[in-house]
Amino acid sequence: MCDDHTQHDADVLEANNVTRRQFGKMSAVAGLAAVLPAVANAQDVTESDIEVKTPDGVADCYFVHPSSGKHPAILVWPDILGLRPAFRAMGKRLAQSGYSVLVVNPFYRDAKSPVVGEGASFGQPETREIVLPMARRLSAETHFTDAKAFAGFLDQQSAVDVDRRIGTTGYCMGGPMVMRTVAAVPDRMGAGATFHGGGLATDAEDSPHLLIPETSAHMLHCVAENDDKRNPEAKETLRKAYAEARIPAEIEVYEGAMHGWCPPDSQVYNEAQAERAWSRMLALFKSALA
Repeated sequence: MCDDHTQHDADVLEANNVTRRQFGKMSAVAGLAAVLPAVANAQDVTESDIEVKTPDGVADCYFVHPSSGKHPAILVWPDILGLRPAFRAMGKRLAQSGYSVLVVNPFYRDAKSPVVGEGASFGQPETREIVLPMARRLSAETHFTDAKAFAGFLDQQSAVDVDRRIGTTGYCMGGPMVMRTVAAVPDRMGAGATFHGGGLATDAEDSPHLLIPETSAHMLHCVAENDDKRNPEAKETLRKAYAEARIPAEIEVYEGAMHGWCPPDSQVYNEAQAERAWSRMLALFKSALA
């Protein structure tokens, strides 16, 4: 998860990289979508801002799906900067590949999205003052209750094929949310994917990896190189837990990719490795949600 160490790495990279300055000029969904590689045989999509009732209130979310037919559902948990244009663009791109996608505002208990302004970075003290308190108010319990509410919403949508299982993705702090989602609704979840996820295997009593025996979803964990260097044991703990539970899981460290490398508005966006991770995610969904 984002911390002082990963932020230092990002600051060093940005000193020699114009990526974030370029993306700061294209914060609208259309601009970010233009930056992302085109989807082959992209489907026409319908997109809307919707509200989902949960036990703790009403969550504002972005729902996008192919304009005709029923499709497997995907639940997207953003990183610590929350639901914003970059994640709308990513959700739309996924829908163009044939999925009904719900991108959520994980901070809905505190504020509507976007919770940070255009061009915001975790490296800015004023941004951290906004997002860190909200992130700390979330817990394993809220992850479970939110997952059940969002999965329930998806199963009520006419654009969702309820005969096919649901997939879920999570970035940074969204990683543990993915692992708790596949445990919270095990009969509906068929696949989960995390990208530079933090805190997936820890010594805590509520560590996400301890839930693996209660799940059946096929999993993908794309690990940032600098995250792995700081905690190389985490991936081995995950591998052992999945093997013991006999659950298919792909766990790989992405060479040269730093924490946060996947969203196109990130300081450390790495297009080549982000596209590689995206292709592995699509392959997972194609096989596990069939």
